[in-house]
Amino acid sequence: MNPVVQKKRSRLVLTIVAATALGAAMAYAFWPRPMMVDIGEVTRGPMVVTIDEEGRTRVRDAYIVSTPVAGRLLRVAVEPGDRVERHKTIVAQMLPSNPSALDIRTREQARTAVMAAEAAVRLARAELNRAIADQDLAESDLQRKRQLHKNNTISQASLDMAVREARAARASFDTAEAAIAMRLAELENARAHLIGFVDAGSMGSADERELSAEIPVRSPTSGRVLRVIQRSETTLPAGSPIMEVGNVDTDLEVLVELLSTDAVRVSRGNRVIINDWGGPEPMQGVVERIDPWGFPKYSALGVEEQRVNAVIRFADSRPQDAGLGHGFRVEVRIIVWEDGDALTAPSSALFRDGADWAVFVVQEGNAVSHRVEVARNNGVQAQIASGLEGGERVILYPASALIDGARVAQREIR
Repeated sequence: MNPVVQKKRSRLVLTIVAATALGAAMAYAFWPRPMMVDIGEVTRGPMVVTIDEEGRTRVRDAYIVSTPVAGRLLRVAVEPGDRVERHKTIVAQMLPSNPSALDIRTREQARTAVMAAEAAVRLARAELNRAIADQDLAESDLQRKRQLHKNNTISQASLDMAVREARAARASFDTAEAAIAMRLAELENARAHLIGFVDAGSMGSADERELSAEIPVRSPTSGRVLRVIQRSETTLPAGSPIMEVGNVDTDLEVLVELLSTDAVRVSRGNRVIINDWGGPEPMQGVVERIDPWGFPKYSALGVEEQRVNAVIRFADSRPQDAGLGHGFRVEVRIIVWEDGDALTAPSSALFRDGADWAVFVVQEGNAVSHRVEVARNNGVQAQIASGLEGGERVILYPASALIDGARVAQREIR
């Protein structure tokens, strides 16, 4: 064979092979490939719709222990967490304020007031005696005139006048009795002003007076000391708070501030799941009360919201051993609806098709758009009323480029 011809044939073969390889490469590069997607499944099972909110624990009946009288509070020795017993444990000691130092003139004025009050009592008793005499005379005169009126000896006007005199005498008697009660009260008040005047020589030493004047402050309830408000020794007026006590073992509840739009969906008795309290497992609770009064509150973004307090009680005894106390943060999920056998699809598979909801169903490797009717949606699962069947596979997070009929394949999870 001619070398020139042989060389031309070799070039032709190489050209054909190169063209075939290039065509195959271009066909492979531009050949339609299935879109890689995440796929979920439509299932039947339990579904719940919850209202998630942050709450805090509190003692239902917390007591503020305050000073019973004005005086000096001795240093408080109890610590937060100490156990106390109702009406037995002494949590603080008080020294009442010393009475004001009064001079001789003030003492004599007080004694004169007592003497004047005693004279007023004697005068009131004298007035009572006169009222008794007037009443007896009026009653006797009334009896006589009634007898004379029966015999037609006196007129009806004379009898009416006698009745009036008798009633006026009884009223004077009642007035005199009331005046005696009032004068006796004034006498006791005047005598009370002399209580502070005590002979200093009969009271003993200053230390004895101070010791005898100590007033113990006892716990009003059984439980633990929650916090000590005033620890140092100081002088306080009556009613000043000293500490707060309560029973964290059996009297603990959760306070949640709900949005008013969420509060209308919550009812007493709704089941509650308490999460993120610090333990590995959630706790169970029950809605006990929803307050009928809302209040404004600003969110972290500065938006004014109307909030409503809801109280949740624990449904088990685990808080006693969990270490929860007063004012601890928890996360609550209030279940407002639940179904044990609901047809559900992942919420991430839903997208809007006009005014309706729709999903892409995977059928023989293709994405097929189906309109569905959603009954409820909790953000994770959606209850499907119609449009899907159990076991169907749907595309999660459908991209905007995905169209009806497109080829799809399951994305590999690495």
